[in-house]
Amino acid sequence: MSEKLKYSASERIAALLDDSSFVEIGAYVTARNTDFNLKEFETPKDGVLTGYGVIDGKLVYVYSQDASVLGGSIGEMHAKKIANLYNLAMKCGAPVIGLVDCAGLRLQEATDALTAFGRIFRKMTKASGVIPQITAIFGTCGGGTAMIPSLTDFTFMTAQNAKLFVNSPNALDGNYEGKVDTSAASYISENTGLVDAVCDTEAEVLSEIRELVGMLPSNNEDIAMVSCGDELNRTIPGIETMDAEGILTNIADDLKFVEVKKAYAKDVKIGFMRLNGATVGCVANADTTLSSAGLTKAAKFVNFCDAFSIPVLTLVNVKNFAATVEEEKTISAAAAALSFAYAQATVEQVTVIVGEAYGSAYITMNSKSLGADVVYAWPSAKIGMMDSKMAARIIYPDDIAAAEDKAAKEKEIAAKLDELQGSALAAARRGYVDDIIEPDATRKRVIAAFEMLATKQEEGPAKKHASL
Repeated sequence: MSEKLKYSASERIAALLDDSSFVEIGAYVTARNTDFNLKEFETPKDGVLTGYGVIDGKLVYVYSQDASVLGGSIGEMHAKKIANLYNLAMKCGAPVIGLVDCAGLRLQEATDALTAFGRIFRKMTKASGVIPQITAIFGTCGGGTAMIPSLTDFTFMTAQNAKLFVNSPNALDGNYEGKVDTSAASYISENTGLVDAVCDTEAEVLSEIRELVGMLPSNNEDIAMVSCGDELNRTIPGIETMDAEGILTNIADDLKFVEVKKAYAKDVKIGFMRLNGATVGCVANADTTLSSAGLTKAAKFVNFCDAFSIPVLTLVNVKNFAATVEEEKTISAAAAALSFAYAQATVEQVTVIVGEAYGSAYITMNSKSLGADVVYAWPSAKIGMMDSKMAARIIYPDDIAAAEDKAAKEKEIAAKLDELQGSALAAARRGYVDDIIEPDATRKRVIAAFEMLATKQEEGPAKKHASL
């Protein structure tokens, strides 16, 4: 297919699915005349193509909105087609992919269209945690339609043409699009956490979706697994000098780490890799300070992985929570959300401490006490209440003050504190770390841990759902 800037609804489907695999459903559906129609319109397919096909042989259901038909707006029959697609996807246990290019509510149908919105939202809610839901935005996604990507698991946007908003930028007091385009892909991806990737072209978006679908299970009873051609015992020289992305990439089968929400809350990295062919969800500190946004981003990701039985690997290198007036408004609730996500998860969970692990921030990053099944630490890891120098100043202020060489005394006390209570060995002696592993052996040790945990079964107390 040509690399033109904007595809038609049918061209998007053709580019997304395996060649000639699309089977359309509801091709002859058009708008139904109601009392609200001011005048009649021709609405071929009622502005949305629906059907099913395969991505690398995996069944998926797809709807693609047609902006040439009343702007792709959602009316009664338009929504009925999407709802029917969800019914089939739920029965057959396959992902739903929505290709959005929509003017929003169809004004000509008034409350019929409003009811249609509600019907779609209900279907999406019922499907959440049962089948993966993916949205790609190629044009307008405004008003009530903006709830659609918020209800899905993953969302993609094109950099130029995609717009996502509840209220348009010009409708916001003191703002206009030229000042701050709050509907732009760049703004949404960097500030809201709703968007997993922004791509320059529609072809790139569709390619990213194909890759993601290949990583995910088809439903909550499926296992995402492929054959592994990589060496299971491959060592990784120099891994201890790498950043979070480098570590994740080098651990993964075939050096492939698929990051999501990369532009948002950059202190935390989340995404998927394969280990011995099995899909694993990854959470890693990219900064030693955890923000509210980073905590929330990680919590939602852990919840998704748990819903679809995807094991979770956590790499820890954290000192503290962000400390600002703005962060203080949200940091407690965000830290609780991530702690809750880890603690209630029943999937296999492995944690590797690759750097520092201090205080409540470390506990929140899936410590053994919170829920990790296996915890490893590199020999250089530091684990404790806080940095040993700071602890020395608090616990032994008089000794340091009385010393002739205060800096040397502080260093001496800090070294003793590290040895007694701040090292990986000290934590291992108390059972908080299961083993101290060499950094270059991280891949094979993590794979072995997940293999051992493969038959894990865990059930919580009987309840309808948590109150948080």
